[in-house]
Amino acid sequence: MSAPPEPPPPPAPPVGASRYGWFVGVIVVLIMAYILVNTLRTNGPGASGPKPGERLHPWAAPLVLSGLDGDANVAIKPNQGSAGKVPACSVHLAGSINSCTLTNKGPLVLGFYFTRGASCSGSFDVMQRLSAQTPGVQFAGVVVRGDRGDARSVVRKHHWTFPIAYDHDGDIADLYGIAGCPEVVLAYPGGVVRETVLGRDRAERELERHVRALVTASVRRGWKMPV
Repeated sequence: MSAPPEPPPPPAPPVGASRYGWFVGVIVVLIMAYILVNTLRTNGPGASGPKPGERLHPWAAPLVLSGLDGDANVAIKPNQGSAGKVPACSVHLAGSINSCTLTNKGPLVLGFYFTRGASCSGSFDVMQRLSAQTPGVQFAGVVVRGDRGDARSVVRKHHWTFPIAYDHDGDIADLYGIAGCPEVVLAYPGGVVRETVLGRDRAERELERHVRALVTASVRRGWKMPV
């Protein structure tokens, strides 16, 4: 028997292209594929947060500083599997925070915080200051994934007193399309989104202006600001 034919050699790179260039090209393709897959996996409205006019998806989650454990409940009806056994709006456990309760009380300013790979403390510091200056407006935060111990340390270090949830598995961030921070969602009473403020400069320098505009617009919509 004759020996089997040798397999053909791998295709040569185009003229003028180096093997290093081909390697970089492959890496770029892989990175783009990863970004695409993660984008498609996001159940929320996109990487820029909820869009104006949308109603916030309800959720309930443990407070960062509480002893309550567990993933966020994002169910909108009973028995939704991993989303939750009961609707999130019906969760009123001690040591938890409920988005429905917040939006029922007044306009909501909701900030998101990542403990790693981002700089979000400035926007939360501004929220802390504004929470004492704008009665009736609800301020809340969500720490997305990360180590809960690290999150507790940051909250205590900055003396943030508004309620801050711990989104252990990232469900809230995914539903809201939060890709990083600072991202601050502003919503009218009842949970209809007015806007999402993106970027450190805007979130820290201009957040007060956006909150004032939220208050004014909410009053025009019939909300009565406490005296």
